Amino acid sequence: MSPELSAPNVSRRKLRLAGVFAVIVAAVVVVTGLVSRAHGDARLREWTNEQSIPTVAVVSPGTQGDAATLDLPGRLEAYSRASLYARVSGYLKSWKVDIGAPVKAGQLLAEIETPDLDQQLLQARADLASAKANADLAVTTAKRWQSMVTTGAVSKQAADEKTGDAATKQAQVKSSQANVDHVLATKGFTRIVAPFDGIVTARNTDVGALINVGGGAGQELFVVSDTRKLRVYVSVPQTYVPSIPPGTQATITVPEHPGAKYTATVESSSQAVNATSGSTLMQLAVDNANGELLPGGFANVSLDLPRNAAALNVPASALMFDKAGLRVATVGADNKVALKMVTVARDLGKVIELGSGLAPGDRVIESPPDGVADGDVVRIAEAAKKTDAAGKGAGGKG
Repeated sequence: MSPELSAPNVSRRKLRLAGVFAVIVAAVVVVTGLVSRAHGDARLREWTNEQSIPTVAVVSPGTQGDAATLDLPGRLEAYSRASLYARVSGYLKSWKVDIGAPVKAGQLLAEIETPDLDQQLLQARADLASAKANADLAVTTAKRWQSMVTTGAVSKQAADEKTGDAATKQAQVKSSQANVDHVLATKGFTRIVAPFDGIVTARNTDVGALINVGGGAGQELFVVSDTRKLRVYVSVPQTYVPSIPPGTQATITVPEHPGAKYTATVESSSQAVNATSGSTLMQLAVDNANGELLPGGFANVSLDLPRNAAALNVPASALMFDKAGLRVATVGADNKVALKMVTVARDLGKVIELGSGLAPGDRVIESPPDGVADGDVVRIAEAAKKTDAAGKGAGGKG
């Protein structure tokens, strides 16, 4: 074969080999790109799935509340309070003391003018005088008839009748005397007097006012209150009643004396729960010798409670309330959510003290995401930071 014919064949063979090599290189590049893209997509998908898992912050239940007191509204009342009504009808003749005046037991507060009662007294005395006169005559007559029985001038039956009539007339004297005493006793109620030492806290009458007998249409004329010591009434929720026995100390504050505090002591309770409010009425006593506290006023009562070392508390944001009740979301060792039913012992504002439902080692989600349910997988906030950093690094390579 001549050199001229062999040269073109060599060139074609080289071109063919170069083409095959180019195809192989292109195929390698394409396959490498596809594999790299697939690997990047898998990494991206994995990172996206991880980002779909909620990230939560967890806290451990605390063992002490921020206070060992129970703050409740209370009502101040005088330790002794008497509403004075009239026992006789008439017109107010005069009153001697006004509101705010201190009085002593038996001190005259007012006088009532009773013209009708005065006439009844005159009539009762006249009836008594008539009864005495009749009784004296009957006794004298009975004695005379008894003396005539011995002479036979009158029968014994007639003499006994006179004796019986004398006894009847004497009984009428006693009846008339009792009527006079009754009217005199009633007349004594024209003087309205203080039943004990105290302060006049109300006067609801004036000179010339028509006075009706109290208890029906009559109104109270005066109110006398002993304010040297006050009663404080407070309704305590049923949960705390066993923790507040008699003798428990309390601190009283009132709006008219900001910053001032008064010490009160629990004296007794109603020993019953009000079905409407679910609370028990308790009575405390507070000294008021200086008269700073006003009966009938509002007071804030802060009761000292024994601290329950076993009580656990969580942030208020951790509570979940739905149709299933009050629950908190906890995270187990496998990072899965477990919802637990709890009961509230005390509401301390930002912190809630729980009565039951949690263990000291539980991990409580501080702010549960919406729709969280049992078995949901979550990520703890600290672990999530590391995962996010790894995801960003993987995204850079892709």
